[in-house]
Order: sequence, then C-alpha cells, then structure tokens
Amino acid sequence: MAQFIFVNILMVSLAAIIYVVVRTLPRIDDGTPGNKNVFEKWLTSELPERFDAIFNGFLMKLLRKLKVVLLKVDNYLSGHIKKIKPEGDTNGRSKAIDFKEITAEKNGVAKEENSDNNSG
Repeated sequence: MAQFIFVNILMVSLAAIIYVVVRTLPRIDDGTPGNKNVFEKWLTSELPERFDAIFNGFLMKLLRKLKVVLLKVDNYLSGHIKKIKPEGDTNGRSKAIDFKEITAEKNGVAKEENSDNNSG
C-alpha cells in the first residue's frame, strides 16, 4: 500500500513539473541562429520525409514477401508432417511406423531394378 502512495506522489510531482515547464515555454525566446549548417538544412528540408516514405514502402513490401515465404514454408512443413504422421487405429491409438518394412520395400525395389538391368 505504501508503494502505491509513493508512486502516486511521484506521478503528481512529475505532472506539476511538466505543468510549470509548459506554462513558461511561451516566455522563452526562440533564438534560432541564422547560420545553419548542412545537417540542419537537411533536417528542415523535405528529404527526410521522402526518405522515410520510401523506406516504409520498401519495408512493407519486404515484410509482405517474407510473410508469403514463411507461409509457403509452413504449408510445406505441414504437408511433410502429415506424410510422416502415422495413421490411427479404430480405437484412436496411433500405430508406430515400421522402419524395417520401409527399408525392405526400398531394398526390394532396388533388387528388382538391378535384376532388370542385368537381364536386359
């Protein structure tokens, strides 16, 4: 509870300081020097706004293309996961992948191809 009170006192104090500063701003003379260097001239020109608009446009296009690429990768990975995922039993349990059967099929196909090449 004490921390809440201290934070409130701090915020009210900051608000009072900001109020006093804002009231005195119109009295302060804005003494801008007449001689501007190249950097100040560039900052007051329209070039930074144009540069910002061009950069924002480029960034927006880049992020959109990146989003499309990421969605394509996501779709590819989802499809690959569906191919790998074992199908479930009628009871809702998933059956394990039989790697011995897969390797036997691959070896059997390879043996058949070799026998066709040797005979022909």
